[in-house]
Amino acid sequence: MNNPFNISFGKKPHQYISRFMTVHKVVDTFSSEYPSTQVYLITGLRGSGKTVLMTDVLQEFKDENEWITVELNPEQDLLNDLVSKLYNMPKLKSHFIKAKLDLSLFGIGLSLERNTTISTAESLLNQMFEILKKHKKKLIIAIDEVTNSQNVKTFASAFQIFIRQDYELFLLMTGLYENIYNLQNEKTLTFLYRAPKIFTEPLNAGAIRNSYLEIFDIPDNEAAKMASLTKGYAFAYQLLGYIKWEHKNARLELLLREYDQYLQEFVYDKIWSELSDKDRKVIKVIAEITCESGDVRVGNVLEKANMSSSLFSSYRERLAIKGIIDTSKYGYVSFTLPRFAEYVKNKVMMDENI
Repeated sequence: MNNPFNISFGKKPHQYISRFMTVHKVVDTFSSEYPSTQVYLITGLRGSGKTVLMTDVLQEFKDENEWITVELNPEQDLLNDLVSKLYNMPKLKSHFIKAKLDLSLFGIGLSLERNTTISTAESLLNQMFEILKKHKKKLIIAIDEVTNSQNVKTFASAFQIFIRQDYELFLLMTGLYENIYNLQNEKTLTFLYRAPKIFTEPLNAGAIRNSYLEIFDIPDNEAAKMASLTKGYAFAYQLLGYIKWEHKNARLELLLREYDQYLQEFVYDKIWSELSDKDRKVIKVIAEITCESGDVRVGNVLEKANMSSSLFSSYRERLAIKGIIDTSKYGYVSFTLPRFAEYVKNKVMMDENI
């Protein structure tokens, strides 16, 4: 049997833990007679399971005859890409052929037999959506890892118009928090600001432990320790399982060096590079206290960082929204990412020795 765990980003692994409640929340909303929203934004850290969550939602609709699902590439012209993908769907193509739409400008050899001309992707999509509506089809559009690019802004502006025309269209987009935040704050995209965001919460620790127990012939306490080492971080769950599969007989302590190296190279170096100097200063202090005592009181952070409570609050809020720290315990902060304190400590030591 091949390794059931996968450490490639953007691909749904063979062995994974579903977020059933979140998936069904989106499915129930989109499926209701009067949906409360037609857009969901899924955000979180790299490796937190955004793509898998989106894929799980789409999978729920795949076999439903009235639903059409389309995934678009945010680096492409999204409107043109949507025209092409809709036209090439077997269960829709015959409807578009009968309607004699003019798709010649999009590299598709159909000609219009009427006197009108469809000159833009947006106007052509209006025609296509009318056909979907006539045949009682609903469309979910999914875009993974969006940024505040012109392609995405143009598409979102058009989508805003489409849903005002009462088409049964739905949009799922995933992205890092800062990218979603920047996109939402575009003046012309206020509907995205009102769209509900789904933050990828940590995976259930019990589900991770049970998964490891099912796959590996190990005692319950070892499976529980492995689950604890992941802190519910989706990539860490895959990574530790992957390493354990490759070294089945090795003691857990001996796997940590490889575990730390993968976390650093695949995720943590990138996260660190995107932090401001002030963010890093706060994180260094939290890491130092974590390595010394484990519990990180806010008061101790203020003292060591020589920072006022009001100033620290702004950094604490931003780091919490990014998913790096947990502030749920009153008066305390902690890292959400596994062994991130050890990473920061080693990073500081290396920088000081350069």
